[in-house]
Amino acid sequence: MKPILVLAILLLGQPVVAGPFDDAEVAFRRQDYDTAARLFHPLAAEGIAPAQSSLGFMYAYGLGVPKDEVQAVKWYRLAADQGYAPAQSRLGDMLEDGRGVPKDEVQAVKWYRLAADQGYAPAQSRLGDMLEDGRGVPKDEVQAAKWYRLAADQGYAPAQSSLGFMYAYGLGVPKDEVQAAKWYRLAADQGYAPAQFRLGFMYAYGRGVPKDGVQAVKWYRLAADQGYAAAQSGLGFMYAYGRGVPK
Repeated sequence: MKPILVLAILLLGQPVVAGPFDDAEVAFRRQDYDTAARLFHPLAAEGIAPAQSSLGFMYAYGLGVPKDEVQAVKWYRLAADQGYAPAQSRLGDMLEDGRGVPKDEVQAVKWYRLAADQGYAPAQSRLGDMLEDGRGVPKDEVQAAKWYRLAADQGYAPAQSSLGFMYAYGLGVPKDEVQAAKWYRLAADQGYAPAQFRLGFMYAYGRGVPKDGVQAVKWYRLAADQGYAAAQSGLGFMYAYGRGVPK
C-alpha cells in the first residue's frame, strides 16, 4: 500500500466544494485530524462526495476518528456511487484487500475500472496490477502496460515503476532496458522505494545504463533507508563484495 501522506494528497487533491470543505482540508493538511473529522462529518451527511471520500479515508486509518474499516467502506461507497473517482479507487482497494468488506477481486476491478476510465492515475495503476497478475480479471499484460502508461504519463510513481518493470522483462511491451531504466528513474526521483531499488539493480548489473557500482549503492541506500527489504539485501551484497563501496 501507498504511504498515508501520499494517499491523502491524492484523495484531497480533487475539485471540491468551497467553504467548510476548504476549512476541513486545511485542518487535514495541518494534521489537525480531530477538526478535519468534525468538519467533514456534516458535509458527508449532506451527500457531498469529496467529503464522504475524505471521511472514509479518515476511518480507514483512524485519523481523528476511531479506526473502523466498515465505516470507511460505507463512506467510500456512498461517494463511489456518485461517480467520485478517488472513492471508487479506494473502495477497490478495500475490496481487493478484504478490509471492512469481504475480499472480492472481481468487484475491486469493477471499481478500479470506473475510476480509471475517468483518468484517475492511482486506479489506472491498480487496474494495471490486476491485469498483470490476472486477479479479478483475465491476465492481460498488454492491457496492463496500457493502463500503467496512462498513469505513468501523469507522473504517478508506482505506475512509472511498474511500466519500467514491464519494459525490463518484455511483459506486454517489447523488452527495452533503456526504457525500463528511464521509467524507474522518473519514479525513483520521486522517492518511490521499489523504483529506487530497481534502478540500483540496473546500475549494479549494467542493464539499460552503464554498469556503475557507486550509482547502484546510492539508489539501493535510498530505498533501504525507507525500510525496503530487497534494497537492504542488495546494499548488503554490495558491501560484502566491495562493489561501489570499500570492502
